[in-house]
Amino acid sequence: MAYCLHLLIPNQQAAFSKAHRLGKTNNKRRNNHDSKNIYYNNFCINLLGFVEFAYRNMGVEALTLKKGDTVVEIGFGTGLNFGLLRKEVGSNGNIIGVDLTPEMLEKADKRIRRNGWQNVTLDQSDAAVYRFPEHIDGIISTFALTLVPEYDRIIQKGAAALSPNARFVIVDFKKPDKWPRWMIKSFVILTRPFGVSLDIADRHPWESVARYMTMVEFRELYFGALYLCVGETLPFNQ
Repeated sequence: MAYCLHLLIPNQQAAFSKAHRLGKTNNKRRNNHDSKNIYYNNFCINLLGFVEFAYRNMGVEALTLKKGDTVVEIGFGTGLNFGLLRKEVGSNGNIIGVDLTPEMLEKADKRIRRNGWQNVTLDQSDAAVYRFPEHIDGIISTFALTLVPEYDRIIQKGAAALSPNARFVIVDFKKPDKWPRWMIKSFVILTRPFGVSLDIADRHPWESVARYMTMVEFRELYFGALYLCVGETLPFNQ
């Protein structure tokens, strides 16, 4: 742990910020993709038992999508969730990715073309002003939505666009209630590649989910530093 922190502290600002590409964010962060620092961060955080893919998969499964469904992902990054989502909606379903940064769109587009996915569409847009299609079957955001100051507006608009009994799923970081401050600061350093910082600790997107939908699940993960939140719209007859 100490070795990991020694490697990371001098170059904290080199880790790229997802917040920048999702809309109006903290301008002090830089979208600098330093692969060496990201490698060390991922190596250290994996040693601590944080398995990013498992949490992404958990979020996708919580959507309870069916073949042929349409799903929107807010802040898709390099498209790591697309393969998981495609397994759920099949080749006849539709996946719409929303992200702002050209570099991320380029990387995601390469992933799409490399895999020959014909049903994945990318939309370069600020998530705060994005217009959701009507009657979509699911919305997901992993390690992204908390970084957007206008997250409440996004959740409200997303909930209004969902079909009856459709779900809005968030997997993201939160401030652990029982961790000492030194441990929280250390974890923030290790999660810099996700855009994590202490200044977003007071943002609680799960409260917005409960405000605009029925909260069907809220689960703390990774000792309280992560959460899975699932909101569901009401049936049509209600």
